[in-house]
Amino acid sequence: MKKLGLILLGILIGIAASYFYFGQDAEAVDNQIAAKVKPPKGLITEAEGIVLDKAFDSRHQLISDSIVKRPDNRSSWYALQDVKDYLDYAENQARGLGYTMDGVRIYLGAHANSSEGVGYTTMFIVPTGTKGTSEGSMFNFSFYDSGDIPGGDGLNDGGNGYPPPANYPNN
Repeated sequence: MKKLGLILLGILIGIAASYFYFGQDAEAVDNQIAAKVKPPKGLITEAEGIVLDKAFDSRHQLISDSIVKRPDNRSSWYALQDVKDYLDYAENQARGLGYTMDGVRIYLGAHANSSEGVGYTTMFIVPTGTKGTSEGSMFNFSFYDSGDIPGGDGLNDGGNGYPPPANYPNN
């Protein structure tokens, strides 16, 4: 009889745990996750983005009029999953190269000229980091700007701006 009581108690505890674990609605779970997400340093408002974009107008005009001879790109678009996959890939590659990846650097570039004319401006991402140190290091030099990781692959398969010369915000 004692064993039957323990079995029934175990079943009741299992049912109660299942209720609390599976009984939460999706919105409550989403709210719990959102509460744990902290905003990163460097966030800007849309208004601040517009100021930065407008300040770039004269440079963009110079490039478009004198070099490209048509409205040039002002942005690149990357799929969220591609960026997540790239960050995972780059971090793994950095470890393999003996580096600790601590960020990315975004460079401006231009696609090669073709029969259609001068290539559009593009942006590409490269991993940055520091040469790996032993786990027991007592010094933290993370306040220094880290350099590009030699041999680290960059990401440059973002789409052109839509349309290429569109200003921010592009809705």
